[in-house]
Amino acid sequence: MSRIPFVKAHACGNDFLILDEEHAHGRHAVLAHKLCSRNTGIGADGIEFLERRPNGEFFLRLFNADGSEAELSGNGTRCVAAWLAASEGRQETALGTHGGLRTCRLIRRDGVDYWIESNMGIPQVTPKTIEIPGVEGPIHGAVVNVGNPHFVLFPESEAFSSHNLSWQALGAKIAVDAAFPKGTNVEFVHPLAPSHIAFRIYERGCGPTTSSGTGTCAAAAASMALRGSARRLSATTQGGTQQVAWPTDSSEMLLTGPAEIICTGEVDFA
Repeated sequence: MSRIPFVKAHACGNDFLILDEEHAHGRHAVLAHKLCSRNTGIGADGIEFLERRPNGEFFLRLFNADGSEAELSGNGTRCVAAWLAASEGRQETALGTHGGLRTCRLIRRDGVDYWIESNMGIPQVTPKTIEIPGVEGPIHGAVVNVGNPHFVLFPESEAFSSHNLSWQALGAKIAVDAAFPKGTNVEFVHPLAPSHIAFRIYERGCGPTTSSGTGTCAAAAASMALRGSARRLSATTQGGTQQVAWPTDSSEMLLTGPAEIICTGEVDFA
């Protein structure tokens, strides 16, 4: 039996555990599956394993609640940056991920919220039409890469439903479709104004989530590149609103939003 320190944090309701890599001992997937369980564990959408390298650099490995490893999480990265600001006073932190380096800056602290601006890389947006067995008609959308894979579509329904399915049901089918050999995150976007979008997220390895940092970037990038949305916009999910700025197709996207440290503690793990 080992006792593992943890931090729990959330960004717009998208919650994560933060564990030091030194406690993983190769058990990343098992720890994620066990500790992220809402009923028998601590509960979270995923675990960010934080490695402190001898040269002073940080590296994150993200494991989803189902035990699968993902390239990165924008919200998870922001939660880690908030924790480092709270625990070590770091105003700017560069965090390596399998999806690329992400630099996070503390903009301000507002009560319990740490407002973080993150460099999110240069999105790649490609229109794509897919067909899924059992779903009527083609599904028009866009593949968006922001360090991890996304498929973005624009349903006309304000309830985000499409093809006679709820967004949750259609998202579950798209996320594991053969068109995406490694799976994909799925965003359903409804424009509210030129500088404001609302959307819903079906997250690979997790299911419906209240928010997603990379999902926010993907939804915004597709809206800007394909639907003429403003290059600086607000993106609202069930968990809240984040701000996205992408001046040109060749420039780096910036994402700004809150993160809150929920608690710290220790968990016994056999």
